[in-house]
Amino acid sequence: MQMTHTIAIHLSAALSAVAVGPVALWARKGAVQRPRLHRAFGYAWVTLMLIAATSAIFIRDHSLPNIAGYTPIHLLVPVTYLGLFGAFWALAHGDIRHHRLAMQSTYVGACLVAGAFTLLPSRYLGQLVWHSWLGLI
Repeated sequence: MQMTHTIAIHLSAALSAVAVGPVALWARKGAVQRPRLHRAFGYAWVTLMLIAATSAIFIRDHSLPNIAGYTPIHLLVPVTYLGLFGAFWALAHGDIRHHRLAMQSTYVGACLVAGAFTLLPSRYLGQLVWHSWLGLI
């Protein structure tokens, strides 16, 4: 597999989401809350996650166990969409607790867990990082 435009878009959006997400979550924590910062970074994070999830649909890998090029990590695409939808549904209905839990869960699942699976040595990005860049494997 090579670095295509789709992979570059996906990678850029995903890495940006990993960086932006904690700011959005942090801005509503503690004694001093920053609602403007929370909203701005929250919308940026949601936009980046939608770009990452949508671009993932167009990335296929036929070398790993797959169905029509879709690997098990692609199951996180609908999970991401459902998590974002659920968070906004809760927010629209004034359920802040559920909104917070949905956003935190989506961040952990779609950014951290998916990121960890992406860095496995058998995956494209894992090979790039561990072999080409670091020379470890």
